[in-house]
Amino acid sequence: MGVVSFWPRLFRDVTARRKRPQFGSMAEQHWALEPGWLLSPAGRPYLDSIVHKNQRRAFGLLERPALPPALAVPTVTYKLFLAGRSGVGKTALVAWLGGTPAPPAHHETLGIEVTTLFWPAKPRCSSRPVLFQLHLWDCGDGALRKFEHLLPACKEEADAALFLFSFTDRASFEELPALMGRVLDPGDPHLVRVVVGTKFDLVAHAAVTEEDVRTFEGSQGLRVLRAGGTAGTSGARAGLARVAPVLDALVEQLWRRDQVTAGVTPGDTGDTPT
Repeated sequence: MGVVSFWPRLFRDVTARRKRPQFGSMAEQHWALEPGWLLSPAGRPYLDSIVHKNQRRAFGLLERPALPPALAVPTVTYKLFLAGRSGVGKTALVAWLGGTPAPPAHHETLGIEVTTLFWPAKPRCSSRPVLFQLHLWDCGDGALRKFEHLLPACKEEADAALFLFSFTDRASFEELPALMGRVLDPGDPHLVRVVVGTKFDLVAHAAVTEEDVRTFEGSQGLRVLRAGGTAGTSGARAGLARVAPVLDALVEQLWRRDQVTAGVTPGDTGDTPT
């Protein structure tokens, strides 16, 4: 996984109308991804392209998975910004999604860390898979509050904002509406909002209940994704089975947004929008 740490320059703000996402409609079923496709025999060549010696491959900013010409697929790039109070597990989530070890001890991210990962997936309405290139922007909460130019930099041309809370920290859950209000502007264009609950596997220490999550989903119109507390270093294939539902859900929401923006109807092919 390629990681770049830097203090970016001040970027301009972007404004447009924000729409609240909805889920569960018939159109979404057409635009959904085929669950478990990457781990199926059909997805095996694409799985092999992101795995090496049973470990997830590390990709730099200019690298991409190597596929034979017959299996070449379109690549769609997205920028995702992670927001959340210090200690909820933003850096650990990036490591968990990328199949790399998380830091052994918590320390505040000093500036911005950008991690690149690839995720192949198969839209149900498409005749071929799509290779999603995800740039995950992780910024320390303390730095984000102290330096005003960091938030515009993280949001510049972003496709999604991931708002994190920890299932072991109720305060981080209760602060979600305030966090979203602080990060989002009324005019953020086409910015997909995603809520991720970390440390979901630490049920013995859970401070947020399933009823709490259902109430939040109903009031906000947002789906809450659940992520484990550890990266799972037993091997790439075992780890992929754990992270696949979360990565599929992330790219599915972004793919759906692009299909709606491109004016694709459920009866169309659903190939990569231009």
